[in-house]
Amino acid sequence: MTEKTHEADVAFIKALAELLRENDLTELQVKRDYGEDDSLNVRVSRQTIAAAPAPVQAVAAPAVAPAAAPAAAPVAAAEAPEDPASHPGAVTSPMVGTVYLQPEPGAPSFIKVGDSVSEGDTLLIVEAMKTMNHIPAPKSGTVKRILVEDGAAVEFGSPLVIVE
Repeated sequence: MTEKTHEADVAFIKALAELLRENDLTELQVKRDYGEDDSLNVRVSRQTIAAAPAPVQAVAAPAVAPAAAPAAAPVAAAEAPEDPASHPGAVTSPMVGTVYLQPEPGAPSFIKVGDSVSEGDTLLIVEAMKTMNHIPAPKSGTVKRILVEDGAAVEFGSPLVIVE
């Protein structure tokens, strides 16, 4: 396969992934024939996780709202948590797959919150198409947050860990 064909195939796959996202589809499969013995068979899929409904709690509302309530609204907005993907120490998933926090079931986790890691240390594994991909630390630092659970499905670009 030539480099030009490879680049065209990558662009084609990216376009399919964008089409999947834009149209809120869960799966696409396409076969491209280039010749007698040359074809590209692509299946792009994503897993959607339905959020469980939050339990409803009955709260008695005061009959008269306090005068300070409007002033509290901007403070609450300022305290809203930031998007972990925009954090400068965020390590994101390079692929769609399933996250594993330990090398095998029953083994200790690669990392815990508060651990010091060196550049290149394995943080976790993302399994994609039956291949275990070790995700290395991009820099030395301390693990501040682990944003995924063991066995969870992740999308490309999803934040996994924050290392500062």
